[in-house]
Amino acid sequence: MIIASIADFREAARRRLPRFLFEYMDGGSYGEVTLRRNSEDLANIALRQRVLRDVSDIDLSTELFGTRQSLPVALAPVGLAGLNARRGECQAVRAANKAGVPFTLSTVSACPLPEVAAAASKPFWFQLYMISDRAFMKDLLAQAVEAQCSALVFTVDMPVPGSRYRDYHTGLAGTGGVKGAAWRAAQAMVRPKWAWDVGVMGRPHHLGNVAPVLQGNTGIEDFFAWMRNNFDPSITWRDLDFIRSEWQGPLIIKGILDPEDARQAADLGADGIVVSNHGGRQLDGVLSSARALPPIADAVGDRLTVLADGGVRSGLDVVRLLALGAKGVLLGRAWSYALAARGEAGVTQMLGLIAAEMRVAMALTGCTRIDQIDRSILAE
Repeated sequence: MIIASIADFREAARRRLPRFLFEYMDGGSYGEVTLRRNSEDLANIALRQRVLRDVSDIDLSTELFGTRQSLPVALAPVGLAGLNARRGECQAVRAANKAGVPFTLSTVSACPLPEVAAAASKPFWFQLYMISDRAFMKDLLAQAVEAQCSALVFTVDMPVPGSRYRDYHTGLAGTGGVKGAAWRAAQAMVRPKWAWDVGVMGRPHHLGNVAPVLQGNTGIEDFFAWMRNNFDPSITWRDLDFIRSEWQGPLIIKGILDPEDARQAADLGADGIVVSNHGGRQLDGVLSSARALPPIADAVGDRLTVLADGGVRSGLDVVRLLALGAKGVLLGRAWSYALAARGEAGVTQMLGLIAAEMRVAMALTGCTRIDQIDRSILAE
């Protein structure tokens, strides 16, 4: 099929992936109200068109955490993304490196940190959850240091996993054992290209960074059981001391939706935050990122680097979030869809689409540099 947009990548991913994987990637929690708000609120933001300005030389580059990059975007951490294509996180990091943007490896990736580091040609970011097993966390942080990861993205909005109805409907959650495995196998059998590429040629399947603590139990039920039992609901701001004791590089707190929490992150010395509702996958009914972003940017934008994610399906959406106060935008489902559809080439193409769409949006709002994008380009 012809790919001209992120929506096209989504449809191509839907056609290629087993249903349980596509719905896991595509879905949100509960009634998916926040999932819809993320994209709808962005789409409703009107821009102020300006004409007869010299926009012949547009520069999309920016600097984040001391590194110059070609676009004001990064590939967000996505759990199990490596199952969307053969050794998928390795393909994605190569595409990000070529495009000159950061890639973020999830704690719950399919490919382990050392494998992704071997595939990378440039430093990448690493994402960490607060896990009750602090020794496990300490080991992961040591691996990130050894891999020369350039930033740590610490996700704080998942003390417990959200309830995602789609996963129950596909057998990814709630149906374990032989019955659940058979249900997923049946879904995989009707996607033979994926089954060969990932299920056969993509081996070994060791569930990435958490494999050492699964003790040889590599079924997907084992993985989700570990997630349910090992996220730490007792986490508080004091736990940042533990992170800082093990990590000396840039620290980005992901999952901020309230200005008071943003101020707390700044007070405790975070280098950046991500205004995020976990892609609508955690607490349903909360504000969209687009709605939450402006007051947070006003509160702490002069103290740390404000990033945002949620609902981004075009370069136009990137420009909208920048105008609302973000200094950079994390792409999640966008690169997951592209990876599932066309592997590394798909992620490269997706980033090219984002850049091309940003150029058009900037030209027609009279901006030639990223630092010119602010609320002055928003229509009343």
